[in-house]
Amino acid sequence: MTFPPYRAQVVAEIPITTRAERERALAVAGYNAFNLPADQVTIDLLTDSGTGAVSARQEAAAAAADRSYAGSASYYRFRDVLAELTHYPHILPVHQGRAAERVLFSSVLAPGRISVSNTHFDTTRANVELLGAEARDLPCAEFSELDSLEPFKGNIDLAALEALLTGPEAGHVGMVLITITNNGGGGQPVSMANLAAAAKLARAHGVPIFLDAARFAENAWLVVQREPGYGTKTPREVAEEAFQLVDGCVASLKKDGISPMGAFIGLNDPALAQRCEGNLIATEGFRTYGGLAAHDLDRVARGVREVLDPNYLAARAAEAARLARLVNEAGVDIVQPAGIHALYFNAGRLLPHLPASRFPGHSLACALYLEGGIRCAELGSLYLGTLDEQLELVTPAPFELVRVALPRRVYSQGHYDYVAEVLAGIAKQPERVPGYRIVEAPEFLRHFNLRMAPA
Repeated sequence: MTFPPYRAQVVAEIPITTRAERERALAVAGYNAFNLPADQVTIDLLTDSGTGAVSARQEAAAAAADRSYAGSASYYRFRDVLAELTHYPHILPVHQGRAAERVLFSSVLAPGRISVSNTHFDTTRANVELLGAEARDLPCAEFSELDSLEPFKGNIDLAALEALLTGPEAGHVGMVLITITNNGGGGQPVSMANLAAAAKLARAHGVPIFLDAARFAENAWLVVQREPGYGTKTPREVAEEAFQLVDGCVASLKKDGISPMGAFIGLNDPALAQRCEGNLIATEGFRTYGGLAAHDLDRVARGVREVLDPNYLAARAAEAARLARLVNEAGVDIVQPAGIHALYFNAGRLLPHLPASRFPGHSLACALYLEGGIRCAELGSLYLGTLDEQLELVTPAPFELVRVALPRRVYSQGHYDYVAEVLAGIAKQPERVPGYRIVEAPEFLRHFNLRMAPA
């Protein structure tokens, strides 16, 4: 029997609201979950970033932090833990993942260059495009079969990558970025074989290859469970091998660092590290704190050790698998097989009465909030589709999904049972879920700031 290898010693109350209160809150928020005040949310599954519960040992480490501006003991603990894991000689602390992306990408990309990935996530894509570069996704063909049980649907398409690196655009490719696990691709893992092959291709053509390693431990766990030849390895051994296959990484440590704040850039190349360090000092903070408070450096250093505990990873995977089973029993399909950090509901299939132009993923997310105070995020045409000047959908996304992210060490089985019950109620009469239209939206990262209205 698998159970969480920890117990609660401090608890926080969660808000319990009425349907009328939720209707008012969502209308004031412009029908955008990102605009909702947290005190109006009962179960918050919007993201797994910075939302995990820290341990007593993390808090003890934070209390003993060294706040020196330069060369603090907290920095050296942070550096040593990550250097031991990644074996990169250059470790730069950064306050969060998107800042790490900005620092690294500005050192390797330029206008007209191409960043190639299995899938760029939202802020990753924005950081590429803000440099005048192109973010090009090459997900493997298996991902398009949402119901298939292929074990590594997060892989990059190796044939497409080779064609790009040997074709007429080869000189424009600035980097290859492999996201583990593939958050924009249904939370699916990347196999070690695929990562090794992608790295071999990139190096053969003189292109640097990096990991977006925000969920390095969860990817390692799924490799141990699913990839031949890795069943006897520990998650740490797999993670170490993954880091060594590539030239460096960026990683938000608000995910698998189980910390409220923190990230790092890890690099082999000393010249690239020097460029990144200069950018970091000018925009984030000195190289030994990078915009992080000392207590965050120590929380992360401890969290990176805790996240690789096989008992913890087994319990977290079992938590996601159980919720996936309950969701399927409620009559709702998910992207299969279930990952760990999130489940991705197939809203397009559940709500066939809503065309893509009325954003079925967003509609299901709103219904979950209105019916049960559950906050989650759309990953469909609202996020990935293209709009015209009147904010009408021109090109829909290939799938209409809702991401339900699972914070680390936060919610119990009873909370997730409640989520499944609310979803089951919606699934009994899906035709009652209305569609939505966009009222206003910014050019970049529109899903964070747009306002909508019922259609």
